[in-house]
Amino acid sequence: MSIHEAPTSTAARRARLREILRERELDVLLVTDLLNIRYLTGFTGSNAALIVSAADDTGAEDRTVIATDGRYLVQVGEQVPDLRAEIARACAPGLLELVTAWGVGRVGFESHVVTFDQHAAWEEVAPRIELLRAPGIVERLREVKDEGEVDLLRRACTAADEALAALVERGGLRPGRTEREVARELEWLMFERGADGISFETIVAAGPNSAVPHHRPTEAVLGSGDFVKLDFGAQIGGYHSDMTRTYVLETADDWQRDLYDLVARAQAAGRAALVPGVPVGSVDASARSVIESAGYGDLFLHGLGHGVGLEIHEAPGIGKLGTGTLLCGAVVTVEPGVYFSGRGGVRIEDTLVVREQGPELLTLTSKDFAIV
Repeated sequence: MSIHEAPTSTAARRARLREILRERELDVLLVTDLLNIRYLTGFTGSNAALIVSAADDTGAEDRTVIATDGRYLVQVGEQVPDLRAEIARACAPGLLELVTAWGVGRVGFESHVVTFDQHAAWEEVAPRIELLRAPGIVERLREVKDEGEVDLLRRACTAADEALAALVERGGLRPGRTEREVARELEWLMFERGADGISFETIVAAGPNSAVPHHRPTEAVLGSGDFVKLDFGAQIGGYHSDMTRTYVLETADDWQRDLYDLVARAQAAGRAALVPGVPVGSVDASARSVIESAGYGDLFLHGLGHGVGLEIHEAPGIGKLGTGTLLCGAVVTVEPGVYFSGRGGVRIEDTLVVREQGPELLTLTSKDFAIV
C-alpha cells in the first residue's frame, strides 16, 4: 500500500457494503468500476474486478474475491493481502464463473458503468445467474468520508494552498505572463509540495476569459487591471482538492470590487448552509438567492458545488435540480460565480467537510479581495 493510502480498514467498508446487499436481497455484488474497487480493497491497478459476498458470517471474506491480470500479480498481493486473488485477463467473466460454481443466484452489477455488450457477454458466460442492476451502491458509501480519507483530502488541499501562496509570493501573477505559463508553474508548485498529481487541468483565466466558467489556459497575456481566476487542485493518495481564487492585477475598478463582494457574500451563505440533513437544493438556493437579489441570477451559470473524493466530481451534486440531503461526513465544494461575458468574472471556491458542529474548511487561502 502507498504511504499516501488512507489507514481506514477496507474490510470495514466491505462490511458496510454487505449490510446494503442484504437489504437489497443480493447474494453478491460484482464491482467493475476501478475507483470503487480501490475504495473497497486498496488496489490501484488498471484492470480488475471484485465480487463481494453478502453473507453475514465469518466466511463472507472467503467469498470476496478480487481478480486482475498477470501484470499485477505482485501488486495485488501487496495491496490486497487480506483477500483471495484470481489472475485472469478477463476479470469479470472469470469471477462470474466462480460465482456460478458456488451456486449463487442473485448477482448485482454496476449497471451505470457496464456496457450493453459487456452485459450480453456475461449472460453467455453465466446463464444460470440472475444479473440484477445495482447502480451507485458503492458511490453512496463513498459519499461519507472516513477520517483517513479526510486526512488525505486535507493534505491535498494544503498542497494546493501552499502552491498558490508560493506563486503569489514569487511574483508569478503579473502582467506579461501567459495563462499557460501561470498554469504550468502552479501545477509544478503543487508537485513540489507533495502532490502525486493534479486534480484536473488547471484553469487560469485572465481578463475577459475570466467570464468563461471552465476556460482552458491559452497564450492570452495577463494585463494590468485584469481579473485572474485560478481553479485548480492537488491529488494525494488518489484524493482530490478543489479551490478557486480570483485576483485583480495591479489596479482595480469599483465594479470589480462590487462584483467580488457579491460573490464572496454568496459563497459565505453557501458555506453556512452546509448542515447535515439539509436538502442539497436548499444549499444551492442559499447562495443563489444572494446573487439573484442583486439582479444577476442569470449570470450564475452552474450549480453551487459537488462532492470531492476519489473523483473530482462525485456525489452529492449541489444545484437547483439536486436531490437528496447532505450527509454528515460528506466533502463538498461551494463555488458560486458571476460572469460578465466579454468583461470578466469572479468565482470563489472552497472544499469543506460537512460536520454536525459546522462545516470544516479544508482550503485555507484567504478569500479577501486582493490586488496582486
